[in-house]
Amino acid sequence: MCGRFVITSAPAALRQLFGYIEQPNFPPRYNVAPTQPIPVVLAEKDARHFRLMRWGLLPSWVKDPRGFTLLINARSETVLEKPAFKNAIRRRRGLIPADGYYEWKATDGRKQPFFIHRADGEPLGFAALFETWVGPNGEEVDTVAIVTAAASGDLAGLHDRVPVTISPRDFERWLDSRGDEVDAILPLMIAPRIGEFAWRPVSTRVNRVVNDDEQLLLPISAEEMEAEAEAARPKKSARKVAAGAGDDGQGSLF
Repeated sequence: MCGRFVITSAPAALRQLFGYIEQPNFPPRYNVAPTQPIPVVLAEKDARHFRLMRWGLLPSWVKDPRGFTLLINARSETVLEKPAFKNAIRRRRGLIPADGYYEWKATDGRKQPFFIHRADGEPLGFAALFETWVGPNGEEVDTVAIVTAAASGDLAGLHDRVPVTISPRDFERWLDSRGDEVDAILPLMIAPRIGEFAWRPVSTRVNRVVNDDEQLLLPISAEEMEAEAEAARPKKSARKVAAGAGDDGQGSLF
C-alpha cells in the first residue's frame, strides 16, 4: 500500500515534467498523509491541469461521508469491478507528483520505516483515480486514491503492495480518458521493474504526521534503529513491597 509520501522537487521542475498549465508555488513536504490536500495532475479540455484534492477517495454515490471510510488506495486487480472505482478508472484518471514514499517492514515485532525512491533520483508520478463528491447543500469535494499493485522482485521484501508509477512517456496514455476505454492503460498498472527503485531505513519520527522536515529522509544506522526500538519498548516498573516485622529487607510474596 502507500500511506505516506514525499514531494521535494521544485514546483517549476514538476510543472515542466508533468506539463500542466497552472503555475502553483508550494513548499516541500516530507510526510504527506491521508486526508490532507495533495497535488493531482489531470487532463481536461485538451490540456493538463494541476488541482489539489483530498487524499482519500469518496465515491459520488456516498450519502453521508461520516459513515464511509476514505479509500486511500485502489487495488489494480479489482478497479474494474469495485463500485468505488469502476467509473473513475474509465473517466477520472490522474497523476500524483512525488519524490518517493514510505513503507513499514515488520522486524522483530516492530515496524521499521523505509524511504523508497527512484534509483536515479528523478521525480515520479503515482497512478491515481479521483471523484468529486457533491453534498446535500451543493458543496463539492475533490478526492483521490493511489492505485497499487502486487509487489514483485526486490520491493516485495519490504511490503506485498507497491504504488503504481507511470513513466513520463506514458503520462498521456494514462490521462487520456476521452474514449471511455481501459484496454490501453491496463498494462500500465504493474509493479516497478527490479532495480528501478532504491530504499533506506529512516527514523520512526515519520510515524507521527506532525513531523514534516527533511531530517525524515536521512538514513539511520543499525545502532540508531536499535536505540529507537529500545526507547519504544514499554518500561517495567519495579514493584514496591513494604518490609514487615521480622523482614530481612528482601520483601515477601506472602
